[in-house]
Amino acid sequence: MAASTILTVSNLAKTYVTDLIFSGVTFQIQEREHVALVGVNGAGKSTALRIIAGVEHANEGEIIQATGLRMTYLSQEARFTSHGTVLDEAREAFKPILEMQERMREIEREMETAEDLDPLLEEYDRLQTRFETAGGYDIDHRTEAVLHGLGFTEEQFGDPVDRLSGGQKTRVSLAKALLESPDLLLLDEPTNHLDLEMIEWLESFLKTWNGACLIVSHDRYFLDRVTTRTLDLSFGRLEDYPASYNKYLPMREERMTRRLKEYEEQQEYIARTEEFIRKYGAGQRYREARGRQKKLDRLERIERPMEHDRIHLKLGSPLRSGRMVLSTTKMQIGYHDADGDSVLINTPELLIERGERIGLIGPNGAGKTTLIKTLVGTLPQLGGQYTYGTNVKPGYYAQSHEQLRGKGDGTPLSVILGTGPMTEEYARTYLGRFLFSGDDVYKQVTSLSGGERSRLALAVLLLEQANFLILDEPTNHLDIQARETLEEMLTDFDGTILFVSHDRYFMDRIATQLWIVEDGGVKQSLGNYTDYQRMLGKQAADAAAEAKAEQAAAKAEPVIEIVATPDAPVEVSAKGKPRGGRKDTANQKAIAQLEREISKLEGRLNELTDALAVASDDGDIDAIARFGEEYERAQADLDEAYAKWEEITATAVAG
Repeated sequence: MAASTILTVSNLAKTYVTDLIFSGVTFQIQEREHVALVGVNGAGKSTALRIIAGVEHANEGEIIQATGLRMTYLSQEARFTSHGTVLDEAREAFKPILEMQERMREIEREMETAEDLDPLLEEYDRLQTRFETAGGYDIDHRTEAVLHGLGFTEEQFGDPVDRLSGGQKTRVSLAKALLESPDLLLLDEPTNHLDLEMIEWLESFLKTWNGACLIVSHDRYFLDRVTTRTLDLSFGRLEDYPASYNKYLPMREERMTRRLKEYEEQQEYIARTEEFIRKYGAGQRYREARGRQKKLDRLERIERPMEHDRIHLKLGSPLRSGRMVLSTTKMQIGYHDADGDSVLINTPELLIERGERIGLIGPNGAGKTTLIKTLVGTLPQLGGQYTYGTNVKPGYYAQSHEQLRGKGDGTPLSVILGTGPMTEEYARTYLGRFLFSGDDVYKQVTSLSGGERSRLALAVLLLEQANFLILDEPTNHLDIQARETLEEMLTDFDGTILFVSHDRYFMDRIATQLWIVEDGGVKQSLGNYTDYQRMLGKQAADAAAEAKAEQAAAKAEPVIEIVATPDAPVEVSAKGKPRGGRKDTANQKAIAQLEREISKLEGRLNELTDALAVASDDGDIDAIARFGEEYERAQADLDEAYAKWEEITATAVAG
């Protein structure tokens, strides 16, 4: 059965004063369809969502909703006030159901004194049926599950909403939006203010959710796992691609390449035709030239495919550092205040060598930024020591753009001129590489958007010529194209990198090692984020296989010991058959151990088979080779384990 259309957007156009944001935007959304809306900063993605939600009005076009469509819109930043608690505000998603429940309570009270119960009982039965059908008895469980998934503890359920931070309020708004279970969910950057664990929970929630959603996000990993269709809003026009983000990229490249070829072929045809007309327009072939002119006049011209300006990031060759870039003793990381030391992290001894790219991950509040600030000297350590190696020159990118503080009255041009001796012409040209053109270089730093401040902070960082980059959320406020440019720059960087990021695409491309900050400590894991997830999956599979083996061993035939004489105990099976002595007991233990090992190896082979399939789909040649070698080793170990099992089993039977 074909899905029905729940939303139709037709020829939508939006203009601010004289600036055209977009026009001719047309698309449909089917029920249960998960759609991504992507584009560079300023393309109009958030504006389109607000128009669909009815928060803004379009200059042209119409939006047609299916009859009875329930739609919920979540903006990037929560702007609401509430005198209730976190739990109260989340439960507002069930307001109609809670009103039914309250009416049922009223009827119960009325029935205590009413003479005619029939009308009350009839209304009560009707309400109870609707209440149960709407999931009224499951409200508390659903609310608590969503709040837990979005990082709220039970202790925080009673916190007043008006005392929450902006990020926490946004998470409360997201919880309400999910709990309302609308037919269409409009989400504008829903992963903002979420740590990795919360993002992964949200992915799982939306992947299994039966409603439709239209999502604006710069989180490519998130889009890949949640959406199956991509709308690209570029240069004021909308392009529709029937694929998730990762598959949309080559489709878009192929489409742009084909259009460029068509454009160039038409331009060649126009040039040839115009040359013919010029050459023969007044000669014997005048009529033919005139015919060609008419044909040329009627020709529908193909526009040259437009490309977005890109940030041009290139790090020069920095001074080569020694092999050891950073080493620490065991350290205590945290804050010192009037109440004493507040320790967030107790680190083990840490070592960073030249060329390593280390990603710091962990839940919000675990202390990642505090650790970074300690290692760059912004905060003092509470215990232990750290040392930079020979010729190490660190460069720090602060999440809050601290390198721009004190420059509020300045401009991008004055900020760059203040980093070192250079001409104004050079500074303007340099800023142009970061998309500051024309009068943009004279804007006040305080009036810059988040994306502009991020680009300016990167511009300042690159001028430092550091060989050890320490980056705290460098992709925040950057659109997808800018993130990809930053990744290309860092991939080519010859130095060492330590960074904090929630962008899993970014981590996968940059990191060669992870430091996982959790439970007040730091664990290390070789590889990138996907490698770490596979390792966690392997551990889970191993634990499950071990548990299964232990259950199988527990179900094995029990041994009953019967004492024949005081000096000669004889072991018999539960069926009364005599068993051997210590030799058989040793064989049984060896067989059980081998069976557990075989179970683990079979589980590992299954995991590696899945990993190879994923790597093949991704076209990741390095991963295919790495997992292929590990598969061969695991298969050889399994063959050896089976051979030993057969040998010991045969010995036990012969005995």
